[in-house]
Amino acid sequence: MTRFRRQLYLGLFALLAATAGALWLNAKYSTLANYAFLTGWALLAGMFILTIYNVRKKLPFLPLGKSETWLQIHIYLGFFTTLLFLIHLKFRLPHGWFEITLAWLFVLVSGSGMVGLFFSRVLPRRLATRGGEVIFEKIPAVRHAAKTAAEELALGKDAKSPVIAEFYAKRLAGFFSGPKHFWLHLAESRRAASALIAELEDLRRFAAEADREKIEKLAGLVRQKDGLDYHRALQLALKLWLFVHIPLTYGLMIFTLLHIVLVFGFSGGAR
Repeated sequence: MTRFRRQLYLGLFALLAATAGALWLNAKYSTLANYAFLTGWALLAGMFILTIYNVRKKLPFLPLGKSETWLQIHIYLGFFTTLLFLIHLKFRLPHGWFEITLAWLFVLVSGSGMVGLFFSRVLPRRLATRGGEVIFEKIPAVRHAAKTAAEELALGKDAKSPVIAEFYAKRLAGFFSGPKHFWLHLAESRRAASALIAELEDLRRFAAEADREKIEKLAGLVRQKDGLDYHRALQLALKLWLFVHIPLTYGLMIFTLLHIVLVFGFSGGAR
């Protein structure tokens, strides 16, 4: 059994055990007067541990345990706090604009966390299958070089084919002008690039012998550009979700602390 599978099974077992325990506590003690306070404090503790994971990532030099271990805790504790949140609400919809806002923040944080889990598990494997490692910051320069090479082939001083020039102007100029097909790349679809390659193949089939080599080079540049767009789309998705998840997390913590202040201010705390 690999280390990853062992951690996965242990984590799932811990999650199921914690879930069963939480549901049992909910069934047995949900009628207690201070039950909402107990579940609320437990939920706050879980959210606090989830939040400090970001701090742990920014301080890798401190002896705080392996980042991989923290990630596993973050994932399973995230699922558990989602269940605990529902138990805290007693599986009922919240009332009042503040409680509804707090609930929506929790839903958005949980949802973005699940999206991030999917991205972190799936997208790196996809990237490894498409041209090796491509540094995100260098993609614009490499893309510009591909565009320059394509323009030289189709429109340069040695370009003598009006057919290639017309095809470039109509079908390739826009494609090479910047990053394209972000959502198609996330969906693992090559439909747009395949259509261009097919059109270039048709053009090559009926072109003069002198133009066929240039068309083949154009097709290679289209593949290169499409690969760069693919890497940009997936790497950008990995970067952008953090800009959503982390601010929402801190916003949730602020609203949670305000919620505690309001609860204790209007009820006098647990009695």
